[in-house]
Amino acid sequence: MNDRLTHLDAAGRARVVDVSAKPVTAREARAEGYVRCSPAVLDLIAEGGLPKGDALAVARVAGLQAAKRTPDLVPLAHPVAVHAVEVDIVPVSTPDLVGVHITAAVRTADRTGIEMEALTCVVVAGLTFVDMVKAVDKRTVLDGVRVTAKSGGRSGDWSVDDV
Repeated sequence: MNDRLTHLDAAGRARVVDVSAKPVTAREARAEGYVRCSPAVLDLIAEGGLPKGDALAVARVAGLQAAKRTPDLVPLAHPVAVHAVEVDIVPVSTPDLVGVHITAAVRTADRTGIEMEALTCVVVAGLTFVDMVKAVDKRTVLDGVRVTAKSGGRSGDWSVDDV
């Protein structure tokens, strides 16, 4: 693990890291998160009866937009050419989770990683889902947002399955 905080200068001030000398490489990052909600929300999704409309479709589009806008939201994130974004939002009803599972995969060919774009995609998709269902369930919770895999770049490939 790298113990050096690269986004701080010698005086401890925030900075955007200079990546201009790094080679352009193909990179991908995957992330996931969950929105926990009531079974009534899942029932309304299945019936097409949510007051605000199709929460899954709207949340998916919000996630796509968010991945492309990450540097506007995360101050030290580099503007990265986002070449592909996939978002899946799947209703889940198990003893451990009632809600939706959100996954994102974001790809680029650039000089720096794309993990923040994948995370931002999941978070904004989750927040949008919460907004779409809050009239029915005010207790929804966005939970478990994390990077699940990355590939490309100097630090190589990584997956939660490797840990």
